[in-house]
Amino acid sequence: MNDSLIMRGMAPWVFWAALALSVFVLLRGHNEPGGGFIGGLIGALGFVFYALAMGAEAARARLRLPPLHVGGWGLVIAAVSGIPALLFHGEPFLTQQWIEGTPLGTTIIFDLGVYLVVLGFALGFVLPFVEDEA
Repeated sequence: MNDSLIMRGMAPWVFWAALALSVFVLLRGHNEPGGGFIGGLIGALGFVFYALAMGAEAARARLRLPPLHVGGWGLVIAAVSGIPALLFHGEPFLTQQWIEGTPLGTTIIFDLGVYLVVLGFALGFVLPFVEDEA
């Protein structure tokens, strides 16, 4: 945990700002540059800043699940997003499918999975280093 009063005071604000920006980048990437990978990195940076200020356990409590579980669920979500093309349309795995009556497709589901994979595995890699620092 950091002794800086300013860093500890700003940590919640930076955390929520980083998460909001990461979700914006995730959703923007559907039609423009960005998406799950860079959004996941931005979200992980918010958690890392929070961990540096408040401690790794506080960041883990904010995440609520172990980081590798988050990454594993992201991998499952990304893989499942490719199944509708195979089952319902006879097209190759991960071919974009539109959800009838909405502007959404399976690409956003895939990007959400990538977001969770990057967030979970980045935190799974970095948080042990923050714990060792204390």
